[in-house]
Amino acid sequence: MTEAIGIAGAGRVAQAMGRLLLDRGFPVSCIASRDPERAFAAATFLGRGVRAVGYGEIARHARRILIAVPDSAVADVSNLIADAGIRGGIALHTCGTKGPDALQRLMDRGVSCGTIHPLQTIVNAEQGVRALCGCAFAVDGDGPAIRWAEEIAAKFEGEVLRVPPELRPLYHAGAVMASNYLVGLIGAAQHLMEMAGVRREGSLRALAPLLRATLENVLQQGPVAALTGPIERGDSETVAAHLLALGTAPEQIQLLYRAAGLEVLEIALARGLAADAAASIEQELRGN
Repeated sequence: MTEAIGIAGAGRVAQAMGRLLLDRGFPVSCIASRDPERAFAAATFLGRGVRAVGYGEIARHARRILIAVPDSAVADVSNLIADAGIRGGIALHTCGTKGPDALQRLMDRGVSCGTIHPLQTIVNAEQGVRALCGCAFAVDGDGPAIRWAEEIAAKFEGEVLRVPPELRPLYHAGAVMASNYLVGLIGAAQHLMEMAGVRREGSLRALAPLLRATLENVLQQGPVAALTGPIERGDSETVAAHLLALGTAPEQIQLLYRAAGLEVLEIALARGLAADAAASIEQELRGN
């Protein structure tokens, strides 16, 4: 039987991970927060006798600790747990950019430390429980910590990504572009549709089939095979027309169009776009 697990944090990631751990047979004993009311609400969501505790109490109830708090709070929370007198055990944090050294104070207490970052977007605890199944997890750490992280990933039917600490910021930047920046791109597209006279309540509905087909094509065939549109065709006149029309759009959308277009241009070249056509489009995008 796996040793008792404590969840440090009471936000949506902590609750989703805690519930799924319970669902997959792990013995979660407690969930902790600085705010007793938040800890109680999170414990209620997890159910099955999970206690609401403070960070200083968590080591009394668990030998394995999952620290699922905002990135900026990982070190502070781990310090609180260490200062409460923990000795030994295992601790993992879910931060995407930091390595195991964010848990240095726990290491000094003989705790085996590592990371398990879910490569997934979680908007609320209920959605997170569903979304975490089958996603990838970036792990690192010393032996016992890695083995526990890999055990969790296997129980969640997920893929393990071994990302060393020095490369985690690049890994996380890629994750942010695939999720948060995708939201920004769609928001910009919606704004342009509205500028073109499409009613706001209908713009996302109109874009939805295009978005779904594009994402499915990229996931099935890869970016190079999935690329279509004026840059892929070498149509510099259409790109120039877009840029002219964008003169009335917010500056950040103009910059986004140009920056995204330059990345698309690299993909188009890999797809076989002629160098002279690419040079003409690049000139437009760079405003030369």
